[in-house]
Amino acid sequence: MHETSREIARRLAERAIDVCRLYLPNGKRAGDYWIVGDPHGAKGRSLFVRLVGPQSGKGAAGKWQDAATGEHGDLLDLIAAACRITNHGDARDEARRFLNRSSPHPLLTTGRIHRDRTQAAQRLFNASQPIASTLAEIYLGRRGIPEIAGLGALRFHPRCAYRDEADARPEPWPAMIAAVTNDDGVVTGVLRTHLARDGRSKAPLAAPRKALGSLAGNAVRFGDAQDILIVGEGIETVLSLRSVLPSLPLAAALSAQHLSMFRVPPTVRRLYIAVDRDDAGFRAADVLRRRAIDSGVNAMRLLPRRKDFNDDLVSDGVAALTASLAPQLALQDRIALRQFR
Repeated sequence: MHETSREIARRLAERAIDVCRLYLPNGKRAGDYWIVGDPHGAKGRSLFVRLVGPQSGKGAAGKWQDAATGEHGDLLDLIAAACRITNHGDARDEARRFLNRSSPHPLLTTGRIHRDRTQAAQRLFNASQPIASTLAEIYLGRRGIPEIAGLGALRFHPRCAYRDEADARPEPWPAMIAAVTNDDGVVTGVLRTHLARDGRSKAPLAAPRKALGSLAGNAVRFGDAQDILIVGEGIETVLSLRSVLPSLPLAAALSAQHLSMFRVPPTVRRLYIAVDRDDAGFRAADVLRRRAIDSGVNAMRLLPRRKDFNDDLVSDGVAALTASLAPQLALQDRIALRQFR
């Protein structure tokens, strides 16, 4: 009996990392995702493949999306694109040839891996300490963010293991640990920002930021979103906005890809999207804005003068950032600006 395309895609999802390494060799792993430029395997960071997750439904392993174009699909679709196969039967044959090869990695169910990574993220966050009087506070201060009250989503670990590669020997580095949560406040993942030994900058490592757990759709949250929310990519970006809009809730999606996937809380009626001034940032903001508008949310962009709002804050100061933001806000929200309080 011949397997259906759905059955083949499910089997491919169980070996998602092997599929990506073979068919998308120009990409690289980033936490629970494989990041590459497009479905044909070009270098870049626009397309992301979920490596772990449940077998079906939201967050399923093997699902992918290209933030630049909005294309999405499963690993069978991705194999067809990478091999430039246009016939569905030929794509299934290629996938079967792959599946008949022995896997170089022990097979674990993707659901098991997903649970293990989420639990590991929760353990790391629980093992970390508040950021007051730590290198994380020094780091944020150097980024123009001295006020740390109310930043419960951020903690500090003095000896957080860092690996260049999965099989490399771990090296301890101090790290700021950010809790990624879903709409219910459950920790689904963490972002580790490894810091220099004196806390004055990020650590001099190949990839000082590393994610663990489930990020897609979720975010690092500051404040409780009701009818209004500001969402952006980076933690430093949204905390820069907090310096002039201290009463408004914010969320950091942690990358352009994840910004495009962010799930807007159902209570939110007005959404501000803090844009990073690069191609990926504009594309991700546009994808999220269209999704939000389609669901009945009034979604607006906030544009920095420089690359991002942290650059604006550090280079130009609070007063200039306030002046830049004021005309971009709805009239009813301008009262939240610090200068009007």
